[in-house]
Amino acid sequence: MSDLERPVVFYDGGCPVCRREIGFYQRLDRKKGAIDWRDITREPEALEGTGVDLDTAMRRFHVRDVEGRMRTGVDAFALVWEHLPGWWLLARVVRGLCLVRPLERLYVWYADRRFARRCKTDTCGPD
Repeated sequence: MSDLERPVVFYDGGCPVCRREIGFYQRLDRKKGAIDWRDITREPEALEGTGVDLDTAMRRFHVRDVEGRMRTGVDAFALVWEHLPGWWLLARVVRGLCLVRPLERLYVWYADRRFARRCKTDTCGPD
């Protein structure tokens, strides 16, 4: 499967919580290879041409869909879930019940705190 045929996840590999969560998703995706996983702390150049700078990408979860659109936050997570075995149902529930917007508020609250905690010692740039 080429990179143009699958979503690309841009994640903060320097964040222990993010690394564990993405690692879990990667294990689910291992056989299918439906998603291209990019650790932006090790590969910041992966963001070139996306219209998203490193600081913005570090603050929020970003996924480029197969049409080339950038998705963020809960919408991005739902896109990932759609491609993982057994998780498509969660994506369908979140989207079908119009929960993306209300859950986004909770996600933004969490993401802001995660970023502040991770970066309080000025260690949130690329490795």
